Amino acid sequence: MRLGKGEFAARKLILIRKKFRWSSRYYTKRVLRLKELYDPLEGAPMARGIVLEKVGIASKQPNSAVRKCVRVQLIKNGKEVTAFVPKDGALNFINERDEVIIAGIGGSLGRSMGDIPGVRYKVISVNGVSLDALLKGKKQKPTR
Repeated sequence: MRLGKGEFAARKLILIRKKFRWSSRYYTKRVLRLKELYDPLEGAPMARGIVLEKVGIASKQPNSAVRKCVRVQLIKNGKEVTAFVPKDGALNFINERDEVIIAGIGGSLGRSMGDIPGVRYKVISVNGVSLDALLKGKKQKPTR
């Protein structure tokens, strides 16, 4: 396909560029808002939820460990997701029926990260207090 080189070829060049942008996976996903259809957080960076249960998930090969996670029911739409609880001893601060804030775990293309299969989110705070502050002993967890 020959591109126009004339004085008034700009319109044609723009149309050709628009057409070929659709072959990019990232452009198509963004313009058609496909992430909002399958993402439980509906495009938001974080979400609040209620802890339903604590679960241990076995890590993938070649590692061997039980990763501490929680099942969370999101407040905004009632969907259930599994969220990883980072750091050593952090699960002790989380009880069932606590309110937590979850965010993406940071895997490529919004998928799971590292050796934790099927877990795409991590816990950031519990009952309005940062998990980091609880672990360092800077704050006490409020009782609800």
